[in-house]
Amino acid sequence: MHKTLSRLYTQCYQNVGKVNLARCIASGARLSSTESRDEGHKWSTPLAKQLAQAITTTGPIPVASYMRQCLTSDLGGYYSSAIPTSHDQFGVKGDFVTSPQISQIFGELIGIWVVAEWIAQGKKKEGVYLMEMGPGRGTLMDDMLRTIYNFPALAKALEAVYMVESSPNLRQAQHKLLCGRNELKEIDIGWESMSKYSPGLKIIWAEDMRLVPREAEKTPFIIAHEFFDALPIHVFQSLTPPPQKAESTIQTPTGPVKAHGRIPKRQQWRELVVSPKPPHRLKQGEPEFELTMSKTATPYSMYLPETSSRYKALRDIDGATIEISPDSQAFVRDFAIRIGGSTPAQAVAQIKSPPSSHTGQSASKEESLLKAHPSGAALIIDYGPAATVPANSLRGIKQHKLVSPFESPGTTDISADVDFLALAECAIDASLGVEVHGPVDQARFLRAMGIEERAAQLVKLAVDQERSRSSGQDKKDLTELVKTIESGWRRLVDTGPQGMGRLYQIMAILPYHPPQDGSPRRRPVGFGGDVNI
Repeated sequence: MHKTLSRLYTQCYQNVGKVNLARCIASGARLSSTESRDEGHKWSTPLAKQLAQAITTTGPIPVASYMRQCLTSDLGGYYSSAIPTSHDQFGVKGDFVTSPQISQIFGELIGIWVVAEWIAQGKKKEGVYLMEMGPGRGTLMDDMLRTIYNFPALAKALEAVYMVESSPNLRQAQHKLLCGRNELKEIDIGWESMSKYSPGLKIIWAEDMRLVPREAEKTPFIIAHEFFDALPIHVFQSLTPPPQKAESTIQTPTGPVKAHGRIPKRQQWRELVVSPKPPHRLKQGEPEFELTMSKTATPYSMYLPETSSRYKALRDIDGATIEISPDSQAFVRDFAIRIGGSTPAQAVAQIKSPPSSHTGQSASKEESLLKAHPSGAALIIDYGPAATVPANSLRGIKQHKLVSPFESPGTTDISADVDFLALAECAIDASLGVEVHGPVDQARFLRAMGIEERAAQLVKLAVDQERSRSSGQDKKDLTELVKTIESGWRRLVDTGPQGMGRLYQIMAILPYHPPQDGSPRRRPVGFGGDVNI
């Protein structure tokens, strides 16, 4: 086993390439063949039509490119809201409900976790910042800040909150919740306002994590709640090559090219790609796109499955399917470097970067960070298997129901399971200064953090407030409030087959602390350690 895996505690606690649509559709003459293709078919969304036109022009695209366009395209992506709509993705009236919206206790306990970890690392008096990836409405950060401001020493050390958000509409919602009527002004890296909790705390929005400065003396606490599940994935399937001579071409965005070198006659990975259904199979109300297997190898199929022994072990199983997210791996590398600093040979990471992958992050010599004293933490909360490679997990979600991911592009949320072990491997490879704890299921984490006790406190507070009123108000409101508190926390820790407490996993990236002679390894709260506040 690689020696750096001593920093990986995944198992120890379980027992306790972007398609440029604008260029593709700029010329009507180039797309004349497409118009005849979909003549008579009314596409479900403008983005669906534009995707079909682009794919007809350039050929089938990776699942990652399809996901990226459907979620963030400025031509009508789900989160970019280019299509005029009053639709809200979050909440009961939207497409899905997240943990912070179910109960305020969730965000409060995440805030307590940050406080506990800050204390465990020596109570830094300055240079502490929070960063949330894909903050949604801002509910989680609001609950966290309200909690953190009950601890004046940490509140004083907290110098900024960074919200990594690409959606202007969501940024406005977050600003209203976190800053109230305080002015939102544009700055060099994005936008800035002041927190409603403290006139001295800056709330800063950046569209890209790379815009948030990396500084060795800073202590970042990074929260990624239901962030990684929305990052694009590539899908590959193992197949037995035909008995005839192996094909000598690979498929690229500009067409097939001759492969360099000889393709071995063994089990091969082929990429599953997205294309519109043939005209005779297009029917109103049904998914307009489908997955097909690439006829030849692609640059991604020749590279990505070779980056981990976990993938290589599955190659010889005929029909085995794996999902890989280079974007996710790049983000977690950034997390690790901010916490523990770069590896001495950071240039190696640049060589390992996938060819032409639009990860949104890249490792290079210029981005290396020497950090003499690792500090901070990252908490990743998402759904996916704890230790296996995800397969066949691509899904669409609309109005709280699972639907085809190829239905109504731009108006359907698309996600996939998170490969937690891949994230853990990337973190410890990116920085010698970090270690990984978890993943543990959400139920175990929240119970260890005291969710039941906090719920009891809220119920008692509600009852006491009702008793102190002299108006003799109807008890119905109190009963409903108590029911909401009780049902909320129980839903978060439900361990039934589809319960959130079972499906969601939580993983932490922390500064590496080698075990001392005769002393046990430190475990953070929620992962086997104790709360010490």
